[in-house]
Amino acid sequence: MTRSRVLFVCLGNICRSPTAEAIMLHKIAEAGLNEVIEVDSAGTGDWHIGEAPDERARQCAALHGYDLEPLRARQVEPADFQDFDLILAMDEANLRELRRLCPPEFQSKVQLLMEYAPQPAERVVPDPYFGGLDGFERVLEACEQACTGLLSTLQRGS
Repeated sequence: MTRSRVLFVCLGNICRSPTAEAIMLHKIAEAGLNEVIEVDSAGTGDWHIGEAPDERARQCAALHGYDLEPLRARQVEPADFQDFDLILAMDEANLRELRRLCPPEFQSKVQLLMEYAPQPAERVVPDPYFGGLDGFERVLEACEQACTGLLSTLQRGS
């Protein structure tokens, strides 16, 4: 299996992308692939740099056995486009921003996370920030689906 580095990206890196990162870390550990697949998350915005994920995201993740506690928000950096094999946006707005920032030679790395979900209910992972816990549950479910498909794709090497 080819070594892979995956970056999950949302707006502030406190809700969706750290949830995807924690889910993927869990799935990688279960599959015994810690030495082969590396993941991280970042935001296109700089509002929350250094902060822990949103309390509601941490609470929802913990209920499902995922740990967001050690994660801290960071902003996408120019080096990320070279350093990561896949850069997966949570929604169209972040996809557009990533494509704007991305050098031409790395554009193929930038995709939507939900493209990896086998049967996605939605094309994007909706932003739960201004809603209640049900929105964080939807995020978690979407990320679980997409991360399952992503892991399968990485294991096949395609």
